[in-house]
Formats: sequence, C-alpha cells, structure tokens
Amino acid sequence: MDVTTLRIVATLLSFAVFLGILAWAFSRRRAPAFEDAGRLPFEHD
Repeated sequence: MDVTTLRIVATLLSFAVFLGILAWAFSRRRAPAFEDAGRLPFEHD
C-alpha cells in the first residue's frame, strides 16, 4: 500500500464522517433538541 492509496482512503473516510455529521445534524429526530438549545440564550431566569 503506497502513500497515494492511504491518502485516498483517508479522504473517503473523512467524507463519510462529514456526511454522517450532516445526517445527524439535519435529522428530524434531533430537531426538537436543537430548537430547545437554540432558545437557551433568550431565556431569562
């Protein structure tokens, strides 16, 4: 296995992780938690 193959594998793995993070961040199941977290700065005690 040469350096070029390792770079290709690392790039593909990084892209797969990026797509996984996007899927997690924009999933409908997580939307209520993110909306609650987004309102935190505006809530006062």
